[in-house]
Amino acid sequence: MMIQDTGLVLEGGGMRGIYTAGVLEYLLENDVHFPYVVGVSAGACNAASYISRQAGRNKKVNIGFIRDPNYLSWRNYWKTGELFGMDYVFDEIPNKLVPYDYKAFNESETEFVVGTTDCHSGKPRYFSRNDYGEDLLTIIRASSSLPFFAPVVEFGSHHLLDGGISDPIPIDKAEQDGFKKNIVVLTRNRGYFKKPSRFSFFIKRKYPHYPELHKTLMNRYMVYNQTVKELEEREKEGSVIIIQPQQPLKVSRVEKNPNKLDDLYKQGYEDAKKKHKEIMQWANPSPVLV
Repeated sequence: MMIQDTGLVLEGGGMRGIYTAGVLEYLLENDVHFPYVVGVSAGACNAASYISRQAGRNKKVNIGFIRDPNYLSWRNYWKTGELFGMDYVFDEIPNKLVPYDYKAFNESETEFVVGTTDCHSGKPRYFSRNDYGEDLLTIIRASSSLPFFAPVVEFGSHHLLDGGISDPIPIDKAEQDGFKKNIVVLTRNRGYFKKPSRFSFFIKRKYPHYPELHKTLMNRYMVYNQTVKELEEREKEGSVIIIQPQQPLKVSRVEKNPNKLDDLYKQGYEDAKKKHKEIMQWANPSPVLV
């Protein structure tokens, strides 16, 4: 079932995104779909398999390969400067090991917008189907390229990094694109607020050619915290339903413990299950009899 006039907004969070994978698995199993999905980083990665309707794929990729050093390891970092093996994650796995269904994705009616950060301007840069065409994985790779731990991705004339830097929860983009009602999946518990970065010196040293990126990274915590506050206000007004962990997470951005990841995946699945009835009633309100 397509939930008309409603968007799906997905936060990133590295391996914490396995929570989102659980949420999306429940929605997929229950045939709940949306005409518009916008995501950044891990949110965008998980959204791709949801839109192609490949049940179980996100779990297989995110948990099934977690012990593989080619997927995530400090060995990768010391050899290539990449904590996640980006060629392995965005080429070897989707094109050979756990094939991605490009045909199903291209046939989907869902508009999929991926958020990135433009290194020169420090501002969000979004890519829709008309922008990336058949080059979906490159733009998701850009959206998932963590500063310090992955190289800058070139796409056309753009130099891009992780979308979560500049727009960690792209609710404003969904609304700008015409979706005033949105389901938002967060990967942090209610009550979490981000703290200021302590790595100003290292950011300047790592990215001397991108002064605006430095400013964005230093102000990221304020943008994140303000967005969360605004989301909670929208939730009270009834234009947003938030699905998020209820307790502080035991899973880190680079978590490698498959049991912890599996627990968080199940938590996302169960939280989506609890919200299912509310989502359906919200999307299809009963007419008022007078």
